[in-house]
Formats: sequence, structure tokens, C-alpha cells
Amino acid sequence: MAVEIERKFLVKADFVPDSDSQIEIIQAYLCADPERTVRVRIGGDNAFLTIKSKPEGISRAEFEYEIPVEDARQMIGLAVWPAIEKVRHLIDFDGKKWEVDVFSGANAGLIIAEIELSNADEVVRLPDWVAEEVSEDRRFHNSCLAQNPYCEWKNDR
Repeated sequence: MAVEIERKFLVKADFVPDSDSQIEIIQAYLCADPERTVRVRIGGDNAFLTIKSKPEGISRAEFEYEIPVEDARQMIGLAVWPAIEKVRHLIDFDGKKWEVDVFSGANAGLIIAEIELSNADEVVRLPDWVAEEVSEDRRFHNSCLAQNPYCEWKNDR
């Protein structure tokens, strides 16, 4: 079983992407309940079907499989909520690969940085553009953003 150990952070408003590479992503959820999510994602010329378990802190089981892009397009049509659109910037910082997602559409204005860790206790140095940590705030999980977009609640924060 694969395990994803990930921390999430909000990114400061003055962030200017200086990334090694970037990719446009569209993703949608076929299932999103408290115990599991099933996601289909198209990023560039590739598509994936991903199943994730309920998070335990910052860790959870993750299974990911490459699928044909045309199948992914059709699966997105089966999603339980509208798809999420974002541009992912891959940034190397202090020997680690950060993924910074700049959301558009109903989640426009939201920028989240994620870093995958080897273990939950791993210490990482944070870049200057990182703001508060939101790893355990479910509202910032992509599956929650699909159901309850940032534009509907950002002023309540």
C-alpha cells in the first residue's frame, strides 16, 4: 500500500511563481465522503485515477493508476461536483520539491503549497512565500473545494 504524507500551506498573496515547470490540471471527484475519495485528473498529456483513504493526521493511503486521457474526460462527466481547475507550479526549495497550486474558476484567489514527506515527523524549511499551515483543515482538501468552492466561503475566514 502506498502512503501519502503531505503538508499543505496557504501561500502569501504577493507570491510570484518562479517554477521549474508548470502544468495545467483539471480534476474531478467520482466519490468524496469522509472515508475515501476517488479522483480523476488530467494534467498535460497524462491522466490518472486516484483512490485515497480517510486522512489520519497528515497521512493517508493512496493508490494511483494511469488511465487513457479520453477515459478521464468521460469520467469527469460522471463527477459528483464540478471539476477543479488549477495550474501546478513545481518549485525546488532546500532540496525538496514543492507543488504550488494556483486555482482558477470557483476557487480563484486560492493558492496552496504542498510538500510530500518521507515521514510525518520530517522537518522541512519553509520558503518565504509560505503562510499558515492548513494540513488538517479539511476545507482546503481538493475534494472539499469541489463541493464547497473557495469563492463561497473565503470571506468567512
